[in-house]
Amino acid sequence: KTCSLIVDSGSCNNFVSQWLVDKLNLTTIAHPKSYKLPWLNEDGPIEVKDQVNVPFSIGKYKDEILCDIIPMDASHILLGRPWQHDRKAIHDGVTNKILLVHLGKKHTLLTPLSPSQVLEDQVFMKSKKKKKGEKEGSRVGG
Repeated sequence: KTCSLIVDSGSCNNFVSQWLVDKLNLTTIAHPKSYKLPWLNEDGPIEVKDQVNVPFSIGKYKDEILCDIIPMDASHILLGRPWQHDRKAIHDGVTNKILLVHLGKKHTLLTPLSPSQVLEDQVFMKSKKKKKGEKEGSRVGG
């Protein structure tokens, strides 16, 4: 399955969207130290209570990462500083690619999307969210 992924050195945690966790039926675990994210939306802080191990692959690179679960629209997976630190990932600012060594193998990852591809991805994710909302609305009424 294909999903959207962001690498963000400004994020102090790894995150996965609640939608992806539900869609893939991933088994969650209670967060050992729940916390609140005040910046996630306009409605106020979101409490982060659960985590999940998310398996993913990019080309030949396969990995599994522990992520905090949040209601996130920007992406399905957000890899923050913990992933970058643990994998000794290096961002090449000239090529805009991520370089890392995992299980003894060198990987060059994440050729970035063009601006038009980013827009297409965001429109797709928004339409999926809208369809999900319509289905939930029809179930409530039916």
